[in-house]
Amino acid sequence: MIRNRALSLLIVLLPLLILAGCAADPAADAPKAEVKEPAATGLADSDSEVVSGVTYAFSPESKIEFVGSKVTGSHNGGFKSFTGEVTVVDQDPTRSKVKVEIDTTSLWADNERLTGHLKSADFFDVETYPTASFESTAITDNGDGTYTITGNLNLHGVTKEISFPATIELTDDGFTAQAEFSIKRFDFGIEYKGKADDLIRDEVLIKLDLRSAPAAAAAA
Repeated sequence: MIRNRALSLLIVLLPLLILAGCAADPAADAPKAEVKEPAATGLADSDSEVVSGVTYAFSPESKIEFVGSKVTGSHNGGFKSFTGEVTVVDQDPTRSKVKVEIDTTSLWADNERLTGHLKSADFFDVETYPTASFESTAITDNGDGTYTITGNLNLHGVTKEISFPATIELTDDGFTAQAEFSIKRFDFGIEYKGKADDLIRDEVLIKLDLRSAPAAAAAA
């Protein structure tokens, strides 16, 4: 009887022990980006509006970062080198356009060994795909102080249309835009699973903090 009780207790405790050993998923509570096949890069009418707008370059303070995780923990990373611009039309975010180009070879992670692994063919394969890019095709007002940015993301040789929520603020001097959302790396052909006892999650948290350069720098 004692043996049966011990076995029953083990059965009850085992799932709890397994859960206790699993690190929290940093992407779990973030909005999930909607991913589709790529859309066309805009219409002639929208292009004419963009030409009539004011273009601001990203400032050096802008950040493109990510958090990846596995069963036993998570790691921070990002890109040190990228360029981008926002073209603003009539101070209206919904008539504006965002372009970003990322130097994937500038990838960093929170430890040197992981940085090298993320640059390898298991993940970003930066030797084959040294750049990634994003160009917006639409920005819609959600009516709650946030916007949904839709555009084509080219990453790891795969182009998909993605939509994600963001906060955008326009001023006479430029713009700020922040976003946190998750994407599935498998959607972009990054499918390395990790060790059998420490699997890497598909969902990756993306963190954007984009700001305009001072007017003089943007005009240079």
